[in-house]
Amino acid sequence: MARNVNAKIQRITEGTLIVGVDVAKHIHVARCVDWRGIELGKPLTFENTRTGLEGLVQWLKGLKHSYAKEDVLVGMEPTGHYWMALAQFLRNRGISVVHVNPSHVKKSKEFDDNSPTKNDVKDALTIARLVKDGRYQEPIVPVGVYAELRSGMNQRERLNEDLIRVQHRIQNWLDRYFPEFVPTVFKQWDGKAALAILRQGWLPVDIAQMNPEQIVEMWKEVGIRRGVGLKAAKRLVDIAQASIGLTEGLGMARQELQILMSQYDLLQQQLNQLEAQIEQLLTHIPGAAQMLRIPGLGLSTVAGFLAEVGDLSRFTSWHQIRKLAGLNLRENSSGKHKGQTRISKRGRARLRALLYRAVFYLVAINPEFKLLHHHFKTRVDNALKPKQSLIALCGKLIRILFTLGTRQVEYDPIRALGPAYRQLADQVTV
Repeated sequence: MARNVNAKIQRITEGTLIVGVDVAKHIHVARCVDWRGIELGKPLTFENTRTGLEGLVQWLKGLKHSYAKEDVLVGMEPTGHYWMALAQFLRNRGISVVHVNPSHVKKSKEFDDNSPTKNDVKDALTIARLVKDGRYQEPIVPVGVYAELRSGMNQRERLNEDLIRVQHRIQNWLDRYFPEFVPTVFKQWDGKAALAILRQGWLPVDIAQMNPEQIVEMWKEVGIRRGVGLKAAKRLVDIAQASIGLTEGLGMARQELQILMSQYDLLQQQLNQLEAQIEQLLTHIPGAAQMLRIPGLGLSTVAGFLAEVGDLSRFTSWHQIRKLAGLNLRENSSGKHKGQTRISKRGRARLRALLYRAVFYLVAINPEFKLLHHHFKTRVDNALKPKQSLIALCGKLIRILFTLGTRQVEYDPIRALGPAYRQLADQVTV
């Protein structure tokens, strides 16, 4: 795999047919250039169907024969998810596929005609010439267990979004029909005892007519025997009798609550099943077990990291993963002016957010990360602000995960501090 611009340019020879494809939902456009950027043949417009993709392959074969080319390199923008089926189709036929950054296409589209005009045919040629200059990246396309893991984590994210949406709707319902339910009766509405009440579909007018013993009996029937009793049930009845919640449209209000609770329970069940499947997938990935044994690191973080990064053996250094996450540093300096150093954010936003959340938790739980965070903020030379320290520790976490995943070694608290900070090792409580 080409790792830098020189290697990428060397990948392209006089015998390479370079193709730029402007990807869309239904109709794609392809244009072809040689190693000097001279266009070969006419643009091809083809549909996103098997017939259309087979037509693209035949077009490429014809150009290879006409211009005596030996191999093909196809570049495209990673536009949403529309590129995936096309890329898989080409790779299955031995045709290499690379990505071109959409921002590069946008900024360089005026080089040829000095015009801000944008259309699919023009973009396809711009993509091809960017690939010719080595301005491309080889996509990380998960296969096997990594493809399963990424699909599973995508599902988990969507289910979590749906669950949060339903939780907000339940809270909205309570605010309208039983505003005293939280926190006057229960600290949270998603506790076991509170959920048992909500699943019954009882409104305040229903609870107000009950005996506390009936409520206690219901809790016992659903397996809740500790934490709540007659005193809690009596308080619930008293507050329901004095509730200021809405008293009109109660028939549909009861039905709304029942629907919301059924959605909540279904999403919780689906999430539990999915997380069990994800945990099982991790058992087949080298180094995942060692990553899970890092104090303070959970299943969702390890699975999310591997889902975004894929097979760690594809990388020669953890620096490449840091760049993939957009955590590499950049600065704007000119002459005597030295600008601030910031992270580039040119990478996978989901991976970057996952690492930041993980480190935010680790500095509170993990002794080594807590110590490093304190050291970065208080050192005499180049003391960092809290957020800067967290960003620096994201790089530390990537390095640790990369080492555990590639070498399959156990997490070592002392080595985790790194060679520059091992003098702090005696402060770590293992």
